[in-house]
Amino acid sequence: MCLSNLNVKSNVKNYDVLFKDDAEFIKDLASLENALYIIDANVWHLYKDTILKVLPLERVIVQDVHEDKKNIKTVCYLYEKIMDFSLHRNMHLISFGGGIIQDVTGFVASTIFRGVDWIFVPTTLLSQVDSCIGGKTSLNFKQFKNLIGTFYPPAQVYLYPGFLNTLNREDFYSGIGEMAKLHLIGGEEQALRFIEFLSRIELRDTSILLDMIYNSLKIKKGYIESDEFDTGLRSILNFGHCFGHAIESATNFAIPHGQAVVLGMIIANKYALKIGMLSKELERFIREKFLNPIFVVPVPSWRDTEIVEAMKQDKKVTGKGLALVMLTDDYKMTKITDIEEKDILEFLKNVHY
Repeated sequence: MCLSNLNVKSNVKNYDVLFKDDAEFIKDLASLENALYIIDANVWHLYKDTILKVLPLERVIVQDVHEDKKNIKTVCYLYEKIMDFSLHRNMHLISFGGGIIQDVTGFVASTIFRGVDWIFVPTTLLSQVDSCIGGKTSLNFKQFKNLIGTFYPPAQVYLYPGFLNTLNREDFYSGIGEMAKLHLIGGEEQALRFIEFLSRIELRDTSILLDMIYNSLKIKKGYIESDEFDTGLRSILNFGHCFGHAIESATNFAIPHGQAVVLGMIIANKYALKIGMLSKELERFIREKFLNPIFVVPVPSWRDTEIVEAMKQDKKVTGKGLALVMLTDDYKMTKITDIEEKDILEFLKNVHY
C-alpha cells in the first residue's frame, strides 16, 4: 500500500513522517556526517546483523530500555557518551526504538548545546501510531510518570513497518491500545472502522496496519497542530491516560503503557457512566466490542490511595480537583477538572473490571 508522507506543522519546526516500504533509508542515515546513533538494546540485538549492520559501529550507543531508565540519570549518561565524541551543535542524533528511547533521546537532543538535529526511527507499534508525532519529550521523576519534559519535535520521522514483525504480543497490543484511543477520539465513524478491521490488525496485516497507523496519526495531527503546547484542546489526547498513568505509577509499571491506557479508558468510561455522562448501552458496547478484546494482560493490583496520589501529580491538574478526560454520548470527548478525591476513592472501591 502506498501512502503519502505526513507533514506536521510546528511552532518549533515543521517535520515530516516518511513512510518507507523497505529499510534502504537506513543506508542514508548511516552516511550522515557528525552523526550518533542511540539504539534500544532489544532492537540492536534483533537487527545488528541485518538491516542495522550498515551503521558505523564506532558511533552506535546501545541503550537498555525500561521505565526506570526514563529519567535524568540516563540523560546525563548520554550527555557524557556524546561528549566523548567531541561533537558540536552541528551533530545529528538519530534514535531507533520505542517511546522510551524517543523520550530520552528527544530530551537529550533538545537540551545539549541548546538543541541539535534529531531524527527518530520508531520501532514499536505504539511509537509509530502515536508518540512519534507531537514533539513531547518526557522523563519520569521518582514514581511519577512524565513529570519532566520539553517540546522538541524531531527533524524527521522514518516509519518502517518491518520492525513490527518482531514485537512480542504484549507490546504489539500496547500499540493497538493507543490506536484504539485515537480512533475513539476521532468519532463514531473512526471508532466503528477500527472495530471492522481489528481482526486484521491483530493478524499484523501490513496493508491494514499501515492504513490504520496513518489514520491514527492524521487524527492526532489535528489536535497537536491546533494546540501544540498542550494548553487546552490537546488534553483530549489524554483519554485513558488519567487513570492509565496513575495505574502505571501505583503498580511500578507492571503492564505496558498502551495496556494501561486501555484499562484507563475502561475505568474512565465507567466513571462517565456513573455520573450520567455516558449511556449504559454505549459504555457496554465500547467495553465489550472495543476495549476488552485488546486488553491482553492480567489486571495488576494496586491501592486506591496510590491511584489518587498519582492522579494529583498529573500535569492536567490545574486546580484543587482531579482531572479526567472522558468519552460521552455520541462519541464526544470532554475534560472535567474538579473531581474530588473522595469521589474517586469511593468510585474505585466499587468498580469492577
